[in-house]
Amino acid sequence: MTLKNIVKKDIVKWLQQRPWLLLPVLGLIPLTGAYVNHRYPEATPTPVLAPTFSPSPAAVSLPSPLPLPPTPQAAPQAKTSPQPSKKASSTPVDPSKYTKEQAAINARSKAAYAASSGTIDSLIQMQVAIAMGVPSAAIAASNGATITDSQGKKLQQLAANTAYPVGANGDTLTVGSAQLPSIVVIEPASGGILYLGDKPYRGRFVLAVQSSRVWVVNYIDLRRYLHSVVASEVSPSWNAQALKAQAVAARSYALTYYFKPVNSLYQMGSDEYYQVYSGTEREDDRTSRAVDETAGEFVSYKGGIVESLYAASDSIVVEAFKGKGMSQLGALNLAEQGYSYLQILATYYPKTGVAKIEQDYE
Repeated sequence: MTLKNIVKKDIVKWLQQRPWLLLPVLGLIPLTGAYVNHRYPEATPTPVLAPTFSPSPAAVSLPSPLPLPPTPQAAPQAKTSPQPSKKASSTPVDPSKYTKEQAAINARSKAAYAASSGTIDSLIQMQVAIAMGVPSAAIAASNGATITDSQGKKLQQLAANTAYPVGANGDTLTVGSAQLPSIVVIEPASGGILYLGDKPYRGRFVLAVQSSRVWVVNYIDLRRYLHSVVASEVSPSWNAQALKAQAVAARSYALTYYFKPVNSLYQMGSDEYYQVYSGTEREDDRTSRAVDETAGEFVSYKGGIVESLYAASDSIVVEAFKGKGMSQLGALNLAEQGYSYLQILATYYPKTGVAKIEQDYE
């Protein structure tokens, strides 16, 4: 069974359990334990134009999406005899009365909690091609990594901080001196970062070979993907409302390829033809905050997902998209005039609204 058929089978099974999620236009977002909440009304979606590529990897069953961090559990405490103590105050501490040191500790704690808890975007796994049809590449892992075949069988262990050349001989993949199948998965050690050349990436890699050419696909959750995309597409120093508008547009664009991928190997590329994804080298707290504060939100037309095209300026939007798309500099200008991100999106994507994916706990 091919990867495409496996994905299609999982989607059908999921839809049978949730028939109320049938959406028009570009279709559904197949997410386990999630549903779409239409918060706002209605731009006519533009057809996806993508280069053709039809690799023929062996039948493959790739790993499941990365799991969300477990919910913290309170540590059990030993029973002791009651001791008299002062009654704890139920009055919350006023943050404005924090000392500078207390405020810093509070800020760090909140940031750590937000980073570990994830958002609805963390449930969606993107498959982004970061190298397409190259003759060779080099990979490394900060904490080491394990290479497995399509069935999860361990093939090779990668040492930490060691560069391994990747090449191809026909449809045989080589990593270092090892001869491997035509498609393999590279799983980093816990907390580790993978490198393609000198670029660092979160998540895992899938390596595939066809006709002596190599493809590297980064499996990364949507949240971490957008943290990089938004910081790569605009300056983190911009007005927060412009950053939020960019985050929603980038999420909506990514979701169109999540549901309608370029091919069975990857959903979309990582360059300017799609939207720029730079791994961890382009992340910033301010753009990451814009992504997290708009988690799950996308541009919607009658319940469907709009391929929210955007470019740097109005003139490029006119030239490239016949005026149908968001100008990033124009969005910044509107934000500085006091427009909210929802008003900015409504300006550039008329007749659309913003819908939101929310987790279904039932």
